[in-house]
Amino acid sequence: MAASIEVFLDSSAVFAAILSEDGGARMILKLGESGVVHISVSAQVLKEVEGALRRKAPEAIPMLAVLLDAARVVVGSSAGPTAVRRLRNPVGHDGDAQVLADAVVAGVVYFVTLDRKHFLENRSARKAVPFIIGSPGDFLAWLRDGLSAGL
Repeated sequence: MAASIEVFLDSSAVFAAILSEDGGARMILKLGESGVVHISVSAQVLKEVEGALRRKAPEAIPMLAVLLDAARVVVGSSAGPTAVRRLRNPVGHDGDAQVLADAVVAGVVYFVTLDRKHFLENRSARKAVPFIIGSPGDFLAWLRDGLSAGL
């Protein structure tokens, strides 16, 4: 494979990767560690994940830094207010509009999330961006199919 695939993880995917050793989101981090994919997140994603971990699983906070470092996750630039405003209506949530705009700035080909309401089942949000939006399982299937086809 010539170049690694650019993928963005939202906070739900990062949270799942931290808490589930066997899930699809953790597998994506392992693929980042091996260099098969290049993973990006944003400052907004890290803020959301840290808040969720503090509330729900404070003992897992140290694992966040370890896993993100091992997977060579890059914290990308934040999108400006104009880009966020453009996505506010399709997404329907300010924080998620910021995250989606951050993924656009990162120039990824795939956005991984477990958020059904704002992303996975939201056709308007999916049409508003130049990349694929899917669950960790969707991404892994897409990657497997692409590798089989000589991606």
